[in-house]
Amino acid sequence: MKVAYYLLFAILIACQNATTDEPDESVGSNYGEFTLHKGTNISHWLSQSSRRGTERQAFFTQDDVEYLAGLGFDHLRIPIDEEQMFDEAGNPEPEAFELLTNALDWCQKENLRAIVDLHILRSHHFNEDEKPLWTEPAAQEKFMDLWRVLSDSLNFYPTGMLAYELMNEPVADDPENWNQLVARAVRVIREQEPDRVIVIGSNRWQSVDTFDELKVPENDPNILLSFHFYKPFLLTHYQASWTNIANYEGPVHYPGPIVTEAEFDTLPNTQKAYVEERMHTYHRDTLEKMMAKPMRVAQELNLPLYCGEWGVITSAPQEDRLRWYQDMIDIFEENGIAYANWDYKSGNFGLVTNEGEPNEDLVEIVASSP
Repeated sequence: MKVAYYLLFAILIACQNATTDEPDESVGSNYGEFTLHKGTNISHWLSQSSRRGTERQAFFTQDDVEYLAGLGFDHLRIPIDEEQMFDEAGNPEPEAFELLTNALDWCQKENLRAIVDLHILRSHHFNEDEKPLWTEPAAQEKFMDLWRVLSDSLNFYPTGMLAYELMNEPVADDPENWNQLVARAVRVIREQEPDRVIVIGSNRWQSVDTFDELKVPENDPNILLSFHFYKPFLLTHYQASWTNIANYEGPVHYPGPIVTEAEFDTLPNTQKAYVEERMHTYHRDTLEKMMAKPMRVAQELNLPLYCGEWGVITSAPQEDRLRWYQDMIDIFEENGIAYANWDYKSGNFGLVTNEGEPNEDLVEIVASSP
């Protein structure tokens, strides 16, 4: 990647925002520190989507931001993928960057905060077997370059309004590989933005189980610790087509036994294989205890804690999934954990469908929390 190219690109982006549809200077001036309460993920727009051109532009608009602000959310997590934002040579894609900065400008107008989450890299997809990011120095250096471009392009947004999430759901065989990459990437961003909040999650899908293996840069107060929570998996991803439980057709419950012994006994042997290792009882206290590691680390380091993804797929039994959502909200509120559900607009987890029709019961729980 040529330094001169991306510096020129950053200048063009800054000039564009200075001359076209610039937010009122008074908007965003009252942000203060970067603090979060409740938000949602703007998925399948600049990430994990084949939409391009007018279809991509229409999928997420200023009307969506106004709607979410009206529901009472205070921030948006915006996943972005390398393959949408950059060509294979590492040059920024102007149209994608324009969409991103438009969304951030809309957030400012509605006094929302935002997290830009570098979700999927060409060298790292959290569900792929091959991840060159951990083995190829060139892939690691490209990762640093991506953050140089993003920082150069977005640094004019107030530090109280925008945060950067280094990478979504890192999956390294050795947690030290992720810790070393975190340290390098934080140094890259700090060269230009010493006060920007950086969101950092644990290895292996930002799991609660690996949070004690995360090495957080020392003496940096502008860090937001992040975990994701999709437990129990048999409920949260019930019949999800991309998982190893896609073909499970039996019952699932929450709270209580995920599958009762009597129900298990009646399942065909082919179905028992999906649930045999998942025969546990789950309730509110169970979920809270599973979050003990990230809560302890955040307390020890005196850093804020954030659950950046959590949700239950719409194919799960409706009453069970809504009870799970309510328990999760209660846990977050009682422990001071900020959160963003997965996700805003989708057929699988969304607060609204792809066509924008609200899932009213879910919206009532997630958006109407205190």
